[in-house]
Amino acid sequence: MTLLITVFAAIVATIVWYKHAPNDDWKIGTLALMYWGASLMWMVDAIFEYAELKEEFFQPEVADLINDSFLGFTVVALGLVIWLVVLLAKDPKGVLRSKFATKKN
Repeated sequence: MTLLITVFAAIVATIVWYKHAPNDDWKIGTLALMYWGASLMWMVDAIFEYAELKEEFFQPEVADLINDSFLGFTVVALGLVIWLVVLLAKDPKGVLRSKFATKKN
């Protein structure tokens, strides 16, 4: 489930990035790369888990599915938090700079 959730998040982020590709003010490309990296990580994990479990890999227990789903959504949420920090640090539109800049009289 972690792989499935992060792949869907990566696809959605990539589509949004591609629609706004020439103008990446929102740094969606960074978000898409984070999700593709997480997807690659979960793919490698799934390959090694399949090599260990063989056909049992395709018959997970309900508790394992719930834990994997929770982990997948947590990874997506953490990716959003990191993306938000990057976005605020870069401040492409200068909103924070103008808000906290000291005014000289």
